Amino acid sequence: MTTPVLFDLPGPKARARARIGTAVGALIVLGIIAFVLVRLAGNGQLEGQRWAVLFDTRGGVPQALGEALVATLKVALVGMVLATVLGLLLAVGRLSGRRWVGIPVATFIEFFRAIPLLVVIFALYFVLPGFGVELSAFAALTGGLVLYNSAVLAEIFRAGILSVDRGQREAALALGMRKSQVMMQVLLPQAIRRMLPVLIAQLVVLLKDSSLGFIIGYFELLRQARSLVEFFTPTFGNQYTFQIYVAAALMYIIVNVLLSQLAKYVERRTRRNAKTAATAEVELPADVQMGSGGGISTV
Repeated sequence: MTTPVLFDLPGPKARARARIGTAVGALIVLGIIAFVLVRLAGNGQLEGQRWAVLFDTRGGVPQALGEALVATLKVALVGMVLATVLGLLLAVGRLSGRRWVGIPVATFIEFFRAIPLLVVIFALYFVLPGFGVELSAFAALTGGLVLYNSAVLAEIFRAGILSVDRGQREAALALGMRKSQVMMQVLLPQAIRRMLPVLIAQLVVLLKDSSLGFIIGYFELLRQARSLVEFFTPTFGNQYTFQIYVAAALMYIIVNVLLSQLAKYVERRTRRNAKTAATAEVELPADVQMGSGGGISTV
């Protein structure tokens, strides 16, 4: 059986135009990079002495950035684990055929999806103490990340589960499997592979959102970088400002790239699993982005 295609294969002229476009685009990018480097060199930002501060342990900069990186990873890791677990439970609850479960869960999801993350963190850190609940900066930041991202992840999980062909669920029930077995052994293994790229993308967003701890005084990477800049400014002015912020940005980039590579590795492993590779890919439901509810009476 011939597989249909949605476009014609490019001919010689189209391939030539593509190569020319690629070359022109590469030249434009290289030109922008060269322009930026020239401007930085003109301002003295590329001098070795300015970058040496990032590696000089006597000044304490590498130690401070390392400690801040650990603090960032700690809040991100805890947030990722709790948000993923809570998001999965919320997705299962929203897919439940029981209205007394589905309606409160849907309300929770839509509420925290609609509120900006910064407002959630502010409420946990500044409002709750008025009701006698004192939270540390770490707890407030982690709590905000978990509440917001669990609502988003719940919709990702729901979309992945709904993307599995309904006939598989019906066949599993016909074989005498319990609803919980259908969910854990049939639906979730296939859904996880399909939603893995989106899931990892949201976890990367969670990691970057940990920088909002800057607002409530949690010494994550961005807050520590700002603190170092303020420490050097009275003596050296803005001499090391650019270098310190670049170092913090590179740390975020490296961690996010490693997380993305981990996601690719996991996805390759799951593709080899017969359970998760049993069906063809299908498009995720569009109503997930619209926030409308959905239910599966067999879950």
